[in-house]
Parts: sequence; structure tokens; C-alpha cells
Amino acid sequence: MTDLKPADALKQHWTDALPRAWKPYAQLSRLDRPIGWQLLLLPCLMGIAVARTGYGFYWEDLRYALAFLLGAIAMRGAGCTYNDILDRDIDAKVERTRLRPLPSGAVTLKQAWTWLLAQCLFGLVALLMLPPLAQLVALIAIPLVALYPLMKRITWWPQAWLGIVFSWGALVGGAASTYLSGVVPLEAFALYAGCICWTIGYDTIYALQDREDDALVGVRSTARLFADKWRTWTTVFYVAALALWTAAASVGGAGLLVAAALALIAALLIYPMLARIDDARPETALAAFKANAIIGAAVLLAFALEPIWRTLRPVLGV
Repeated sequence: MTDLKPADALKQHWTDALPRAWKPYAQLSRLDRPIGWQLLLLPCLMGIAVARTGYGFYWEDLRYALAFLLGAIAMRGAGCTYNDILDRDIDAKVERTRLRPLPSGAVTLKQAWTWLLAQCLFGLVALLMLPPLAQLVALIAIPLVALYPLMKRITWWPQAWLGIVFSWGALVGGAASTYLSGVVPLEAFALYAGCICWTIGYDTIYALQDREDDALVGVRSTARLFADKWRTWTTVFYVAALALWTAAASVGGAGLLVAAALALIAALLIYPMLARIDDARPETALAAFKANAIIGAAVLLAFALEPIWRTLRPVLGV
């Protein structure tokens, strides 16, 4: 077993203190790369915020938020483990991924499958913390998640499929907050569509790091598809995300407030992030990709402003 880390792992992380035998499992789950579960969690929380527009937050939302946090960590880890199982031969040929636990031999295939099952069971605990409607919506995504690792072999748009599955939490969050009505609110679907466009944007940026290796092993991506036009197309998807998020806020009843906040996010966070990318320097693409956690948190805050105000207004006596 080796202590060498994959090239895309954080240089210092709390997982470094784990016993030697545990570290490969933490790497399988990408625990040393928290950006993944953060980007999975944010649409869930946005779904709650959008559904609570016009009503304010409730104490039960804390339980839902905790369930989404635990579920995001567990299921992102399970998804990465599953992806590594299917991609172990490809990962061995790519410089950035050849030191991952399976291609490096740090874990066996049987151990990886066992770890996958353990994470799914942990995710089940989180699922049971949600109301029935949200559970049903969440379960619908399972076959879509299972198909994701195959997409880069059969389509130039694996980033779009990732958007479909990674943004699903927007629908689950909306369903959790409005379960008594028995329907997912319309604004949650607009939010979901916006998050899909956002995911295509940031995952295209992430894929810029691997374009040469992907071409050699035959892996497809929007980064390769867009070629020299990647910046233009990525900008288009960010603009589409902002437009759809604004539509979600409008349907929910907080249009102008969220629209103004999203305009500031575009000017102060998204445009500078895109401008800093130099596709000849992979480290700039990775830094820009990671900046999307801040962008997503800002969007979440934009959606939460109105329900936060409604929650606090009685306390403040306004």
C-alpha cells in the first residue's frame, strides 16, 4: 500500500490522520475532496429555501438539512466508489487518476463493492429522516445515478447527465418542504433546470484538466466537444442557470429580491471565476471549479433571504 495521493487530492486534510488501512476508503469516497458533496448538497438546500418562500422556515427544516448533509456525504461517496469500480481500467491510464485506490491496488474490487454497500446503507438512514414524498422523489433518481459512469463512453454530454443526477436534490428539497400538499412545487422544477445548467458549466471547467488524457483513452466530455469554444459555451450555461434561477424565484414569489442578488453574484463571482481560467494551466481550471462552492452558497443565500425575513419578522416585532 502507498501513501501517495491522487494528483487531484488536497495536500493536507483531516483524512491524513486516519489509520493507514482506512485511508484508501476515504479516498474512494473522495472525503479529501469535499467540494463534491458540497455541490451535491447545495441544490437540496436551495429546494428547501425556494419552497419556503412566502412562508418562512420551520424547525423541521433543520432535520431535513441534516438529512441532506448526511445523505450528500454518503451518496456522493457511494457514487464515487461506484464510478471508480467501473472506471478502474480507464483511471489507470490517466495521469490525474492513476493513483486512486483501485488502479493503484490499495483496495481490491471486492473491498470496493463492500464499501459501496456500507455507504448506501448510511444513505438509507438519511433517507428515512425525510417525509414520504421526498423519499419517493429521491428513490426515482437511483437508476439515473447508476447509469452516469457509462455516459462518457456513449455521449459527448456526460456533464449534462451529471447535472440531471447531481441537481436532483432541488426536487427532493422542494418535496420535503411541501410534502403535505402531495406535490413537488413548480418553482422547484425551474430551480432544478437551473442547477442542471450550472452543473454542466462547472463540470465542463473541471473536465478541462483531462482533455488530452481523455482524447487518448476515448473518454468524451463537453470540454472536448466545445474545444476552443469552451469559454463561450460555459458562459451560456451559467447565463441559462441564472435565468432559470430567476424564474424559480419569480414563480415562488420573490422575483426582484433574488434577481438583484443573482445579478450581483454574476458580476462579483461568476464572471471573475470564468475570466481567471487559462485552459493551458490545469490548476486554474481546478481552482475555478472549486470556486463554485462559494457561488452555490451565494445562490442559496439569495433564495433564503425572503424566507429568513419572514421567519425573523415576528421575532423582531416588525
